Amino acid sequence: MIKKVLVVDDSATMRSLLVSTLEEIDGIETVEACNGFEALKALPMQPFDLIMTDINMPEINGLEIVHFIKNNQAYQRIPLVIISTERGQTDIQKGLALGAQKYITKPFDPEQVKKTVKELLNLK
Repeated sequence: MIKKVLVVDDSATMRSLLVSTLEEIDGIETVEACNGFEALKALPMQPFDLIMTDINMPEINGLEIVHFIKNNQAYQRIPLVIISTERGQTDIQKGLALGAQKYITKPFDPEQVKKTVKELLNLK
């Protein structure tokens, strides 16, 4: 069964790095969104099994995405991973308090990302 992951980041380079890391996992298909607005537009188009989002983005930031998803009955079951350059305890605690399951800091370790995704999606 293919698992769909929505990757949200305003940096094309970072999206590319994340997508290539995720696609090393068997059974993962990725969809990219270049900002929060694009991510929210993508949600009703297809079911997602996981969302990975940056925090600092124009228009709608990652914390707003987490808040929207966790407060919307149609999407609140989707696990969320924040992946951000913000590494302060306050940012991490805020992201997790809003409902993200994991918080990964950039630059990220590809093995940590793969382990986190496999764990959240119950993949081997």
